[in-house]
Amino acid sequence: MVSKAATLELAVLGLLHDSPLHGYELRKRLNLLLGWTRLLSYGSLYPALKRMLRAGLVTEVATAPVGVSRRQRIVYQITPAGTDYFGAKITDVGPSAWEDEDFNMRFAFFSRTDSDVRLRILEGRRSRLQERLDRVRTSRGPAGEDRYVSELQRHAIESVEREVRWLTDLIAAERGPDPRSGPTTPTGPPASPPATPRKTAPKSAAPAAPGKPSKRPAPASTTSEHQS
Repeated sequence: MVSKAATLELAVLGLLHDSPLHGYELRKRLNLLLGWTRLLSYGSLYPALKRMLRAGLVTEVATAPVGVSRRQRIVYQITPAGTDYFGAKITDVGPSAWEDEDFNMRFAFFSRTDSDVRLRILEGRRSRLQERLDRVRTSRGPAGEDRYVSELQRHAIESVEREVRWLTDLIAAERGPDPRSGPTTPTGPPASPPATPRKTAPKSAAPAAPGKPSKRPAPASTTSEHQS
């Protein structure tokens, strides 16, 4: 199992891999990265930086004072040895990468790894959680025990089940569609062609009903008056 100190050092190298940072900014970004598990204090950060300085993984550079302050700020930079160390550790897919805290940190830097590494870590994490889930289910106490103990166990089971589903979705997305399956074709009936508007024929006079003479307008009569 990887220690918390080793996980912290790897997270520091990952952040310094992007750009040099001073202590305050480094702590702020680490809290954003690892804050869901714990808040990092300066009492944990600076001893880690001292160890990394002695190991040659990082170096520190004094910068000019900013503003009214006369104190120089120390900026930490990753060294070539630190870059090599980070690259080797971040691609390690062993069991330590499946543990809670180490997995969270590695997942935050997944963009630095290739698909094969990501898949092996995700699948290892899912198998580890499945083992944990089986243990919790088999170790549940009998019905009628303390209500709060039962609720705590139920919460633990549901939490692990949610993460297993999340990991399953990530694994499926990472694998992507099988290239051997070929292009997918839509199923279901073909779409109907658009309807052609009908042309309305001009209305004609209705024929007369059979047996009945059609009524015709009487012609205008001319009246001839003869004078007798």
